[in-house]
Amino acid sequence: MKLILRGTVAATVLFGASAVWAAECIAPANPGGGWDFTCRQIGKIMYDIGAVDKPVQVTNMAGAGGGLAFNHVVAERGEDEELFVAASSATTTRLAQNAYAGMKADQVRWVGAIGADPGVIVVGKDSEFQSLTDLLDAVKADPKSVAFAGGSAVGGFDHLKPLMVLQRAGVDDVTKVKYIGTDGGADAITQTVGGFTQAMSGDMSEVVGFIKSGDVRVLAVLTEERVPGFDDIPTAMEQGIDVVAVNWRGLYVPKGVSDETFDMWAERLAKVAESDEWAAAMEANGLAPFTKVGSDFQGYVDGVVADVEALSRELGVIQ
Repeated sequence: MKLILRGTVAATVLFGASAVWAAECIAPANPGGGWDFTCRQIGKIMYDIGAVDKPVQVTNMAGAGGGLAFNHVVAERGEDEELFVAASSATTTRLAQNAYAGMKADQVRWVGAIGADPGVIVVGKDSEFQSLTDLLDAVKADPKSVAFAGGSAVGGFDHLKPLMVLQRAGVDDVTKVKYIGTDGGADAITQTVGGFTQAMSGDMSEVVGFIKSGDVRVLAVLTEERVPGFDDIPTAMEQGIDVVAVNWRGLYVPKGVSDETFDMWAERLAKVAESDEWAAAMEANGLAPFTKVGSDFQGYVDGVVADVEALSRELGVIQ
């Protein structure tokens, strides 16, 4: 195996007489991390289970938080039917906030997501808030009385998650709610466990150790169903708040591919989602089931982008 580097692009290529690929997956980042994991795991499993008859080539294309790859697909690969690209909640958040220099989510087609790191709302073990309703009632009574910590900057996904919950709960002006952005989930947890903030917004993978140690209580997980292995944690939806906010792992394809090609990739991704191999990969990497494929996922992305854009304008993140 040989690694070929050309500027910001690294493609893993096998040499030999039969080195023919079924397709190419672009990971919009350097090797390692979520997007690279998505390409390599999904591509490998597609081949292992026979969804494709040849291996999938992975190309790493880092730059602009995914923007370089997105622009490359739109500008140069718009009808490439043998290309798919790794994406996540960060992709749609950046598109909604115009972080890709004018690029829009509707310039590609969203194939699906088949796993996610669930969003959570967490309080310290000694918190007065015993339920999500208790927390929301306190914010409604005095928006400045509850501060949230999160591992993203103001306007990032950890900031937006509790604000989406609060909006659904009927809080009129979410800009009054305090948010402390930290340098990662661990720092956000420390702020909350230490009592410097009243709640933490983050991902399940960031708080598992603290749940097991008893230092925190999760008031709500932001998924459609309870997370396997954490069945005692209620969803926000169970508590009357219709919000799903997860860091999903998924794919998009060029806008110009045929409906038949789009359906083909959706079907292949669905087969991966149903496989024992993907179940094992999720368990090993702390992901929860989150399967939305084809038109169902396209509709989900449209809704998320609209919600994030509206909330980002309200916060002043975009004009």
